[in-house]
Amino acid sequence: QVQLVESGGGSVQAGGSLRLSCAASGRTFSNYAIGWFRQAPGKEREFVAAIRWSGLSKDYADSAKGRFTISRDNSKNAVALQMNGLKPEDTAVYYCAGHGGYGLGKSLYDYDDWGQGTQVTVSS
Repeated sequence: QVQLVESGGGSVQAGGSLRLSCAASGRTFSNYAIGWFRQAPGKEREFVAAIRWSGLSKDYADSAKGRFTISRDNSKNAVALQMNGLKPEDTAVYYCAGHGGYGLGKSLYDYDDWGQGTQVTVSS
C-alpha cells in the first residue's frame, strides 16, 4: 500500500520561501508520477505541479510557474516542492498525490494515492 507523507509546511511572510517534501513508500516507483495540489478554505482542490519519478517530465500551474520548483530528492524516496516569492493567495493545505499511470496529470481524478496534507500560511 502506497504511503505519501508531506512535511515542511508552516507560516511565512509574503515574499518568503518554504520547501515541502513528499516522502513515498510502499511500492516500486519507477513508473509513477507525483503531483502537488492545494486547497484553500471554501475553494476546490487545485493542481500546483507534477513530476514523473524519473524527473524527466514536469508540469506547473500558471500560478506556480517562475516561483515554484518541483524536483526529485535522489537521496530519499521523496519529491520536493520549493516555493519562493510566496503570496497570501498561496495560503492553503498542500497535498501530494501519486499515480502509476502514464503522463503527469493535472486533475485530482488522475491520482490514486494521497497524503494527509500540510498547512501553508502566508501573511501580508
